[in-house]
Amino acid sequence: MLEAGEEADPAPKREVKAGEHRERIVQEIGDCGGNLVRVHEELAAAGIEIGYSTLARFAQKNHLVRPAPKPAGEYRFGPGVESQHDTSPHMVHFQDGARLCQCASLVFGYSRMLFFEYFPRFTRFECKLFLTDAAKYFSGACDRTIVDNTHVVVLHGTGPDAVMVPEMAQFAAHFDFRFVAHVLGHANRSGKIERPFHYIQNNFLRKRVFADFDDLNRQALAFCDKNNNSFKKRLRTTPVALFAEERPHMKPLPLYVPEVSLLHNRVVDLSGCINLHCNSYSVPYPLIGEQLEVREYRDRVVMVHRYKEVAVHPRIEPGLRRASMDPKHRPEHGFTRKSRSEPLPQEQRLRQRSAILDAYVTKLKGRSPGRGAAPMRKLHRLMQEYPADSFEKAVAEALRYGMLDLNRLEKMVLRHVAGDYFRLSDDDPSVAPDSTLEEKDE
Repeated sequence: MLEAGEEADPAPKREVKAGEHRERIVQEIGDCGGNLVRVHEELAAAGIEIGYSTLARFAQKNHLVRPAPKPAGEYRFGPGVESQHDTSPHMVHFQDGARLCQCASLVFGYSRMLFFEYFPRFTRFECKLFLTDAAKYFSGACDRTIVDNTHVVVLHGTGPDAVMVPEMAQFAAHFDFRFVAHVLGHANRSGKIERPFHYIQNNFLRKRVFADFDDLNRQALAFCDKNNNSFKKRLRTTPVALFAEERPHMKPLPLYVPEVSLLHNRVVDLSGCINLHCNSYSVPYPLIGEQLEVREYRDRVVMVHRYKEVAVHPRIEPGLRRASMDPKHRPEHGFTRKSRSEPLPQEQRLRQRSAILDAYVTKLKGRSPGRGAAPMRKLHRLMQEYPADSFEKAVAEALRYGMLDLNRLEKMVLRHVAGDYFRLSDDDPSVAPDSTLEEKDE
């Protein structure tokens, strides 16, 4: 045909045949909801003989089922202008089994430097931990950090109307950067952070088994170093080389980088422990019922009572329902028996007062069960409330007759007080001698 000088048919005949029935095909595609198998069946029932492959090619070429793809744009930023942060759930294999973990990642928009860590969960506490580690890793931060509309950072609103959580906004201000939320449904705005997740999940995690989260994040850090030093075809260089240009434009680290902590208030329960994230931590047993200030750090939990540190424990992963117990926080074996054998402070003060009181206390304690706590406290109260001379005269008289009833001893003290400080008549029955003193206590 070309030798005869005829022009070649630019389209195969089967496509021309399909084009003759374009209106009917478009109608059937709308009625069948885009199902080309049903469209082919309906056309055949109407006597229109078109092959299925011809129909599918015609629909694809003319974008009858799916709209024509739009050209993808690309966001370009200068050095130190923007970083992107996001999280993604990944299945991680540990020695004790697989579990779903949260991968937090941060990438620089200019140099494409990457940093990521794994956490068992991702709250504002973990977000601060991650961003602090990222700032230390990069020795600074970009002017803004793009986030999605997560409530970890965003209090309410979306996109340009988003209002950040004051706690997180204050955290960002300390490192001299700001959070910016992309427009809802505009995921391409954070596309630079989305691509590394697929790479991490299908490269870093493949055939790797980790001992714990510390081991996982140590290997993740080594993987970041390796990735940032590898050649990127799209960049035509390595991220580290571009980062050398970006570093002078970054926000430097503040002079003081505070350790991330979370403050809780807890009451010590009857077992001598406080509960935090479904885990138990022991404290000294005398603090049972007291309210403590609990400071949670990345690797430890610190208990403070009245501005004094009373206990420190390694932090247990939240939700494991485990206990961290310190033997020093429990009473020694036989503590109850030992404490009952020790004299009370009141007894010691009574014995130091005089030899008469020492002898009376010995006799009184011999007739009392245990340490004689109740009579010792009452005798000590009498010593404090009444004049010393009247009290000791009554004790000496009671000791001579072997009288150990403290109620009667108090009446004797009152008689001595009345005789010493008041003028009494001879016919006052209260000054009559107590004949019962001659009867010894049984």
